Amino acid sequence: MTDVDAAAGRRLSVVVGITGGIAAYKAVGVVRDLVKRGHDVHVVPTEGALRFVGLPTLEALSRNPVTTSVWDDVAEVRHVALGRRADLVVVAPATADSLARMAAGLAGDLLGTTLLATEAPVVVAPAMHPQMWDHPATRANVRTLQGRGVRFVGPVVGALTGDDAGIGRMAEPEDIVTAALAVLEPSAEPGRSDGGGAGLPAGVPAGASTATGARGDQGDLAGVRVVVSAGGTREPFDPVRFVGNRSSGRQGVAIAADAVRRGADVTLVAANVDGGLTDGLGARVVPVGSAQELADAVHAAAAEADVVVMTAAVADYRPAQVRPDKLKKDDQGDTMTLELVRNPDVLADLVATRRTGQIIVGFAAETEPDRAARIALGRAKIARKPADLLVVNHVGWNAGFEREENAIEVLVPGGDVVREVSGSKADVATAVLDLVATALT
Repeated sequence: MTDVDAAAGRRLSVVVGITGGIAAYKAVGVVRDLVKRGHDVHVVPTEGALRFVGLPTLEALSRNPVTTSVWDDVAEVRHVALGRRADLVVVAPATADSLARMAAGLAGDLLGTTLLATEAPVVVAPAMHPQMWDHPATRANVRTLQGRGVRFVGPVVGALTGDDAGIGRMAEPEDIVTAALAVLEPSAEPGRSDGGGAGLPAGVPAGASTATGARGDQGDLAGVRVVVSAGGTREPFDPVRFVGNRSSGRQGVAIAADAVRRGADVTLVAANVDGGLTDGLGARVVPVGSAQELADAVHAAAAEADVVVMTAAVADYRPAQVRPDKLKKDDQGDTMTLELVRNPDVLADLVATRRTGQIIVGFAAETEPDRAARIALGRAKIARKPADLLVVNHVGWNAGFEREENAIEVLVPGGDVVREVSGSKADVATAVLDLVATALT
């Protein structure tokens, strides 16, 4: 035995359930790793899983007989005995269908009966396409299973079948095994689930604590220090007037609220945000006005932050001169020229000065209606300012600003689109923080 399994000082009986997704081939690595660590591994595949991985392979690696049927070894009552003997149950991959069956308590095959019969910790590693992972039915099933104490590892962002990429890739076998065995460590927090996502970024459910990297009942961002900027900066040119934008701050406030719900310690740098939006938020609110004030406040808060999310619409330019008194139109005639100078680039400065392990999320408001052209603009921006995530926000006269709905594409360095969301600003907040939670694991 080695490392984490030796902590228990005994050989564990581990059931590895494999369901019928393309990621089933990676479950071979989970079985091999557990066996190498000295554990007694019993593989319980579904019929669908055997379309991807052969039964002889699973028997050879696990060194135990493998069956999918409740009718084998009836004298032993195998469909109950496996679950009752298990010290740990790992389901990898867990497809959308298998999560639905688990949530409903269906027992139409050996894996279903084993899951119902066991009192051991259950750890699942989801794998599916992004749309399936983000579907309200899957979200509800995840919430149900988490409420029953099921731990989740992943999914992570990466290449999927065909040309697809995004949230839904199964975590790597080594990460799954490490997280699953950690559940049995005496020091493990009750209900804790250590996400196995390597690299960037995942997604889960609006209105629920996410599965990826979940930190028990406190949420998957428990103890994480998060700074969110929100609203739109105003650059005064006299005591009465300013150059500004239409951002209300609703998207940033939604992200701050979701981060609080997930257990984070949140600082909201609010640029001209209506106080009614932040009442009862549960975050530390720092009101600011101009881009320079926002830059100072964000940099101060970011010094100790684990995550910085820059949703604020920061003015690129400010008036070169701020008059001490009101500018009179009678003094200007029919036209007026206002000289502007460039403001500090807060996102670029944050990226350039970030600490190792700090996650920086940028937002790019784009009016380009064509998706491909909009993504091209996002790729150019993340190439200049390589944040960990860049949220390309579709805005316009009737989109994005001052509305309850939003539409985004999320890019990572290199330009891959890892998530697309169109819905409420709460939905967008959930999607962005799902990716952040995975990036932190």
